[in-house]
Amino acid sequence: MTDKRAQMATKAAWAMPVAAVLLVVGLLVGMGSGTVQVAPGTIVEALTTGRAHEMYTILYDIRLPRVVVGALAGINLALAGAILQGVLRNPLADPGLLGVTAGAGLAGMVIMILFPAQMMWVPPAAFIGAMAATFMVYGIAWRHGVSPLRLVLAGVALAAFFGGFMTLLTFFYSERVQGTVSWMAGGFSGRSWDYVLLILPYTALGLTATMFATKSLTLLSFGDDVARSLGVRVERTRILLLTLAALLAASAVSVAGMLGFVGLIVPHIARLIVGGDFARSVPLAALLGAVLILFADTFARTAFSPIEVPVGVLMSFIGAPFFLYLLRKEVG
Repeated sequence: MTDKRAQMATKAAWAMPVAAVLLVVGLLVGMGSGTVQVAPGTIVEALTTGRAHEMYTILYDIRLPRVVVGALAGINLALAGAILQGVLRNPLADPGLLGVTAGAGLAGMVIMILFPAQMMWVPPAAFIGAMAATFMVYGIAWRHGVSPLRLVLAGVALAAFFGGFMTLLTFFYSERVQGTVSWMAGGFSGRSWDYVLLILPYTALGLTATMFATKSLTLLSFGDDVARSLGVRVERTRILLLTLAALLAASAVSVAGMLGFVGLIVPHIARLIVGGDFARSVPLAALLGAVLILFADTFARTAFSPIEVPVGVLMSFIGAPFFLYLLRKEVG
């Protein structure tokens, strides 16, 4: 056991710096890729020179806010997935698979389509929708405890239910739906510094709160009885953590749209690298979430240039096989 802990500590020592380097590379690649290719040295030169540089406007006003929003959304989704997987002791838990993203998306669409002049209410509405979906899934799946299979089935059913309402909105208000198409697919096209300011407080709050909760998450992952015997107020802690996960997922949905599978893939990879101690896996998952979105978004918008594919479509192609692998492993 001691040797295993030492190995995990060694992996954590190199995994974090490697992930940080990949994050910087992802930021530079994301800013440098596009119709006009920009070298890393030119990026640094333009940002330090200011508006006198010919590339400054493209980089600072268009590409930089996009990659920053993508990184922050990736962090929030990865943290939300890590929290849900820890609280529910289920590696299949994910904001998208549990209907949380769909609940947030439906609430956001209601504001965007029915009250387009009230866009500032999209994040709080998305939070309310995510919270409602979270507790509905948990309540439906509860029967003397929550089994992984019941949880997944309840989440899939609820996501389909919310998806039906979204389809109804697009059907009855087809003249207003154009602005929500890319948002429903999940992507970062046209994201500005306003979106950065929108999601940044949620990322800062969520990351800080999750780091403070890593001990509780680790204890909950051992089971309610063990956590309770070690002083954790299980039900209160679970509700607070579910609320935090819903807040993180809702904030990501409000700027990125219906972007799925990040919260499923990233926490699982982080645990494979550094083990089940959330004090190690949570910060690594946050970095890897940002890295995954940065590279996926860059690939999605450049691979089929001049056509830009929504990154949510690409994440579906990556995440669905990963989910089927986990489902076969855990249930089969």
